[in-house]
Amino acid sequence: MEPIGKFRGRTVALPAAHIDTDQIIPARFLKGSGRKGLGKALFADWRYAPDGTPRPEFPLNRPGAQGATILVAGDNYGCGSSREHAAWAMADFGLRAVVSTSIADIHRNNLLKNGILPVLVDAETHREALAAAERNLEFEIDLPNRTLTLPSGRTAVFPIDPFVQRCLMKGMDELGYLLSRLPEIEAYEAARGLR
Repeated sequence: MEPIGKFRGRTVALPAAHIDTDQIIPARFLKGSGRKGLGKALFADWRYAPDGTPRPEFPLNRPGAQGATILVAGDNYGCGSSREHAAWAMADFGLRAVVSTSIADIHRNNLLKNGILPVLVDAETHREALAAAERNLEFEIDLPNRTLTLPSGRTAVFPIDPFVQRCLMKGMDELGYLLSRLPEIEAYEAARGLR
């Protein structure tokens, strides 16, 4: 996982509320356990016509959204089933953060485990963020200081668990954290005759 610090990114807006994980990645794409290539299935039923051609009106297909790394989503983003493939598809597409007023708990945890930062903001900040993302403007996210800065200069502090924050800043998940403490674990076990 790539460490997250302070970064700027182009935005794309998907303002619909209650976007569930079946819309993020439809069930027919859940057959494999590989993460690569799932980006093309992200929002597949919304992005593509039945014949597979891209729908030009869909936000991720618009020219200004190409290379977007920050999704500004409507309220209750990622509700529905707990499929981790949704986070895999978002990461493979190139998204590094999701800005919303709320993100479903299981999906939020899946995002974090896959190096995607959930940025929760108040309703007023969210309205301004959506308006800016409709124009694909860049935002700045500063994980060490837990801040989101909009093009207007408006700054919002977002919540994140301190342990998760440290792990993301180091580019590691929980297993990576445990492995980084392996010498201490082995010393503890050796001192107690467990090895």
